[in-house]
Amino acid sequence: MARQSAKSAADTTRGNPETEKTAKAAKSAKSAKTAQAGNAADSAEGKPQRVIKKYPNRRLYDTTTSSYITLTEIKHLVMDGQTFAVRDAKTGDDLTRSILLQIILEEESAGAPMFTEAVLANIIRFYGHAMQGYMGSYLESNLQSLMQMQSKMGHQSTNIVSQMQEQMQKQTAQFFSALGLKT
Repeated sequence: MARQSAKSAADTTRGNPETEKTAKAAKSAKSAKTAQAGNAADSAEGKPQRVIKKYPNRRLYDTTTSSYITLTEIKHLVMDGQTFAVRDAKTGDDLTRSILLQIILEEESAGAPMFTEAVLANIIRFYGHAMQGYMGSYLESNLQSLMQMQSKMGHQSTNIVSQMQEQMQKQTAQFFSALGLKT
């Protein structure tokens, strides 16, 4: 029924050149407005220009290089400091976080894990906790501090790095104790 009414509306505009121009202009304006809204949203949110599409067959397609890439190549993008977004090819949903978590999972199971079981358990305990929102910013600020110290030192010594790790562990233990959680 909806097709018939759309068809009859199109038939009535076909004979009238003014109506056809108006319909085309409206359609073109709508397309331009949608594109501008998408671009404005991307730039307003500071979204990256590089887009990687994830297809249902689990393949990842880099739209910048027009080629399929692997999780290892995405890891290299992260290591190089390049910004990107992973989008579901069908729905357009943002899958960047899940891909980054997948890379972390592979790294954790591949060799010497970075996180102990106690750390992972404590992170899990924060989900649903009143302080959940603060945990992410706390971890982020500590990681940024560690990276700044590392860049200032220029990889001078592993002894200094181990001292920083001990200091961060002490700070984390104090943070957990203040919230009444075990470390």
